[in-house]
Amino acid sequence: QVQLVESGGGLVQFGGSLRLSCVASGGFFSLYGMNWYRQAPGKQRELVAAITKGSSTNYADSVKGRFTISRDNAKNTVYLQMNDLKPEDTAVYYCNVHNYDYWGQGTQVTVSS
Repeated sequence: QVQLVESGGGLVQFGGSLRLSCVASGGFFSLYGMNWYRQAPGKQRELVAAITKGSSTNYADSVKGRFTISRDNAKNTVYLQMNDLKPEDTAVYYCNVHNYDYWGQGTQVTVSS
């Protein structure tokens, strides 16, 4: 049974930082790539950042240079460090197993202007 649990969201001011965490259970973590998605009210879910099992990374243009995805296989955890946050980053953030329909419950990030 694969379970993903996100944490670390909250309310932050424009220009602030947050670090999201996603802990995975199920014994698979090191074998797969992991993604962070986000969904803002009234918008489609979008891919924010991705990391392969070999730790290669990829980012949406809107977050390049501000967000960093990383993973710790010993802790079965993927992180999303978010710096220089903007109001348009406000969304529910979800982690996901790459190419699989496994999702966490999401964590809310709200950036005030």
